[in-house]
Amino acid sequence: MDSRQKKRKVNRKRRVLKITLLVSTVLLLALGAGFWYIYSQVSNTASNSYEQLERGDKSNLRVEPVDVGKDNFSMLLLGSDYREGDDYERTDTLIVATFNKSDRSIILTSIPRDTYTEIIGYHGGGIYDKINHAHAFGGMSMAVDTVENLLDIPIDHYALIRFDGFVEVIDALGGVEVDVTYEFDFKEASTNADYSFTEGPTQMDGSKALAYARERKSVEGGGDKGRGIRQQQIIESVINESTSISNITNFDDVLQAVGNNLRMDLTMGNIVSLSGYAGSINDIESMQLQTEGFRQANAQGQSIWYERIDPTSLQEIQTTLKDHLEIDDSLQADSTTQ
Repeated sequence: MDSRQKKRKVNRKRRVLKITLLVSTVLLLALGAGFWYIYSQVSNTASNSYEQLERGDKSNLRVEPVDVGKDNFSMLLLGSDYREGDDYERTDTLIVATFNKSDRSIILTSIPRDTYTEIIGYHGGGIYDKINHAHAFGGMSMAVDTVENLLDIPIDHYALIRFDGFVEVIDALGGVEVDVTYEFDFKEASTNADYSFTEGPTQMDGSKALAYARERKSVEGGGDKGRGIRQQQIIESVINESTSISNITNFDDVLQAVGNNLRMDLTMGNIVSLSGYAGSINDIESMQLQTEGFRQANAQGQSIWYERIDPTSLQEIQTTLKDHLEIDDSLQADSTTQ
């Protein structure tokens, strides 16, 4: 085998790593193409992680299913703290990624986990609660329906990653560099985490990156809103690492970490179609739904902390995402007729 053939094989393997990252996690967006060299490995990972929504392959807000290789589309990225033995799974990270095919851009919109909104389909409708309870109440379908209703855009696909897998994937990548914006300490007895962060670019392994993404208790942290911003930082750092990675000897480790901790509704065919995004992302923009905290008694009379949505922020985000997806309201399906 000559040097050019070897180089082509290496490039294929790099590209398949990038596209695996796209579907792997809240934090991992596919950016690659060319997977034939190790097709069977990637195909097995996709097959083992696949779980279709109850609605089928099309959002109720779409007239026709989207083709992720040709159309603008959206994807709900969720992160879960689920551990073996838990009775239910709350999704404490919710980020909507929208992809614009023509200008090769991505917008990441973070939704605070305590956002007070209607949980669609729960007890017949009309029930309001924290948005991160939707998955615990009714699984992925209820979570997707609730986010669609909130943002008034179709959610075409989803990917859920458990945080243990998030740690493993970043470690398999050799870590990520993140620009820490303020100094703080993070301690968590349940995970034996004990880290000190200083301002500036910081190299992080998976555990440290997870601690950074989850920090919300310090004064500067900004609570759940600030945590959403840090999660977006991690996503962008993983994207940068995946697109510049030069050492691919850990490819099998990445696939194993992904396969063990991922659920998604992207088929292998969808992943193949995404190859069009290979190495061509021009811009990644981050937004966050603005909210204000308040307390309210729940059905059991307990005082619960919620985040009330700022209506102006919500309207601006809805408009921005519709523009990014190039959605014409007049051509969008009415979900009540589906």
